[in-house]
Amino acid sequence: MNDSTSAVRPRLKIAASTNAANNARYMIKFTDLGLNPKVLKAVNDVGYETPTPIQAQAIPFALQGRDILGIAQTGTGKTASFTLPMVHKLARGRARARMPRSLVLCPTRELAAQVAENFELYAKYCKLDMALLIGGVSFKDQDKLIDRGVDVLIATPGRLQDHFERGKLMLTGIEIMVVDEADRMLDMGFIPDIERIFKLTPFTRQTLFFSATMAPEITRITQEFLSNPERVEVARQATASETIEQKVVCFKAPNRKVEAKAKRDMLRKIITDEGDALSNAIIFCNRKVDVDIVLKSMKKHGASVGAIHGDLDQRYRMEVLNGFKNNDITLLVASDVAARGLDIPNVSHVFNYDVPIHAEDYIHRIGRTGRAGRSGKAFTLCLPHEEKHLVKVEELLKSTIPRAEFEAPVAQDRPTRTKKQDKPKADVKPAAQQDPKPVVKQDAKPTAHQDKKTEPQERNQRQNKGGGRNQDNKNRVVGLGDHVPAFIMRDIRAGIASKAETAVEQDSKPDDESAA
Repeated sequence: MNDSTSAVRPRLKIAASTNAANNARYMIKFTDLGLNPKVLKAVNDVGYETPTPIQAQAIPFALQGRDILGIAQTGTGKTASFTLPMVHKLARGRARARMPRSLVLCPTRELAAQVAENFELYAKYCKLDMALLIGGVSFKDQDKLIDRGVDVLIATPGRLQDHFERGKLMLTGIEIMVVDEADRMLDMGFIPDIERIFKLTPFTRQTLFFSATMAPEITRITQEFLSNPERVEVARQATASETIEQKVVCFKAPNRKVEAKAKRDMLRKIITDEGDALSNAIIFCNRKVDVDIVLKSMKKHGASVGAIHGDLDQRYRMEVLNGFKNNDITLLVASDVAARGLDIPNVSHVFNYDVPIHAEDYIHRIGRTGRAGRSGKAFTLCLPHEEKHLVKVEELLKSTIPRAEFEAPVAQDRPTRTKKQDKPKADVKPAAQQDPKPVVKQDAKPTAHQDKKTEPQERNQRQNKGGGRNQDNKNRVVGLGDHVPAFIMRDIRAGIASKAETAVEQDSKPDDESAA
């Protein structure tokens, strides 16, 4: 720690209130921060010369061994703010089995994987071992890495506690602990887990706490577990980057029954109108079922699209993310699991298919574009019943988001649903006529004794001929006779898939707009 402290020049001890303009005035470069030459070489290989404001302020304090409370909007370089000083300080020393030297906690698997990629970039000239503990990966493979000893342990709270409870991990050797995207931890209900993990680590640890916003609960945690932290804040809380052009598309569907289809039509129209200006985009939905529906709809219209949400397999999620980063996939449909912390470069557009219920999520969603000083566009689709959420977003931003004028697609007004409603009515009539027939036959039976004999036979015949509600006797509902209500026999597991298929059928009409 002493060598790190002496390496930082006194004139570079930037106060926490220093803003981006002051940083530009000082013309600070990474070579001025006192980092290890091996770390600087790795940074140079990546192509960075000048640190971002949050990096210029946080790195000197981190090298001094101070606890840090970093507050900055997404896309400002928070990850490198703790990755670089950690690699610098961990370059000397050796890890012991099952006792990692540092710990980085992330709210989601994708963010944890992103942090791991940063460590691989900046620590490639330093002999540091790293382990990634996330769900969807075999425990055995993770145990092998831990048993060997790791300098850097990157984990989600749930998987970390699983390893600890299995006796495969000890946290008594932690020198540096990082909590990334703390506000997201709060939203996902991880605060009790974070408190427990804090108590398992040594009191002498150095703690780096990073968040985009500061809720009262986050403030309480920092007061309890951080020791005289340096507060580093480069932007006002809950602000969107000035490089992002924001627009809201307010429209009204002919009726509530066609709102979902009208929204998909409008989304495709905006994508088409953007033309060559759209190189790639992320489409955010509030619900997982809507992610699946939009994915199938876009595929039906020939778009290069992938999806990511919490219910998908981890391997598939990583394949989709890598394909999106490599420009193999143009459109990424995602739930809010992808809104926080993911560093996906060169995202030209963000589309809010739904107005986020939590206003803070809007900041993180649109923060996927306009990163590192680049320009970007963010469109938000807003139906009348979503305006209440839009009001909260604008209150958080303390400004009104400009409205964009788009004509509603003509395909919304055609009466396709009326035709579909007439067909079932025609199908119901024969069925209704068939219901009384068995009753008449049963009343015409001469004796009750014969009824008892013939009734089971008739049921079996109806089942074999397809007249019963279930072909398989194992799935037969016992105790209700033949007149089983239809809702009891409905296959719930096929609900989501059927909704998606119905939506795709609606979107595939000949007069629909095609996807870009």
